[in-house]
Amino acid sequence: MFDNEHPARRAALLSREYVHSKNREGWLGLYAEDAIIEDPIGVSMIDPEGKGHRGPQAREAFWDNFIAPAKIHIDILDSYAAGNEVANHVVLTVTIDLDEGKALQQKVHGVFTYEVNSEGKLLALRGYWETADPRNQMVEVTSEQAGMAAG
Repeated sequence: MFDNEHPARRAALLSREYVHSKNREGWLGLYAEDAIIEDPIGVSMIDPEGKGHRGPQAREAFWDNFIAPAKIHIDILDSYAAGNEVANHVVLTVTIDLDEGKALQQKVHGVFTYEVNSEGKLLALRGYWETADPRNQMVEVTSEQAGMAAG
């Protein structure tokens, strides 16, 4: 899958595929041992110290805490590969089911970069998006508005 793609773009596309299909082991397997995730870059509610999530245990916790509990859809609007990196202009739609016909939904508008090593393993996933941007705020919606089946 995606064999003819630039190595960093291939890793980004596989990452998206694994997030969409909830393939935890596939997603974790994309990363080099000392890889870092910064999503978003800097201090945030996800990363209060702003140091990123580095190492296998931190990446596992990132998946378990932020990817597993949500339905995430990643739309890649543009993609630019150079050297051993790719920058993707994306809109991520993150939906968390609250039951009783309600959900929380966040649309994240940003640029995500993926850097790979010579084996094609991810060294860094970095999300450039502004937590204070009103477009990126989490809002309560009905399950119908979120595109989720009720019940």
